[in-house]
Amino acid sequence: MLNKRITDSDIGGGSPEYLETVSRYAARGILINNENQIAMMYMSALDLYKLPGGGIEEGESAGTAFLREIREETGYEAEMLKELGFVEEHKNRNGFLQYSYCYLAKACPGMGTASLTEAERQLGMSIQWMTIEQAMAVMEKAVSNSKDNYSSYFMLIREQSILQEAAEILKEEGLF
Repeated sequence: MLNKRITDSDIGGGSPEYLETVSRYAARGILINNENQIAMMYMSALDLYKLPGGGIEEGESAGTAFLREIREETGYEAEMLKELGFVEEHKNRNGFLQYSYCYLAKACPGMGTASLTEAERQLGMSIQWMTIEQAMAVMEKAVSNSKDNYSSYFMLIREQSILQEAAEILKEEGLF
C-alpha cells in the first residue's frame, strides 16, 4: 500500500522535516480505460502531466471526491477499483501540508463533457491516454527536469509514486 512522505529533503537533501497541520486534503489517482491505458492530464501552459484529482470538498468522502474529480477533469464516470493509500507532501518552505488519498478506478464507457475550472482552462488541461510505461516515462523525464521548480517537483514526485504503486498492483492482478 502506498504511504509516502515527500519533504524538502527530497529536493535539497538533509533531514526530513514534517509539518503538523494539514493545509489541504485531496483525492487523486489512476483512471484506466478499456484499452488498459492511463488517463494523464496534460497542462500545456506548463508542459507537464498530472493524474486526475483535486481537493476534497466540505462533507465529501475522499472516494467520492476522486470520482467527482475524474468526472470534472476527464468527462468520464468511473468505478472505484482499489484504494492505493496516501501521500503526504510536507512543503516546509511554503508551510503547506497536503494529504492525498490515492485510488485506482476504471472509466465507464462513454465520455461526457469535462467541466474544468477557470484555472484548469488557463493551464490548458486536457486528457491524454497512455500506456502505463508511457506514463511512467513521461513522469520520470519530468521529475529529472523539474528539480528547480519547488511546487512542480512535489507534484511530480507524488504522481510518480502513485503510478509506481498502481503499476505493481495492475501487474499483480494481470491487468497489464
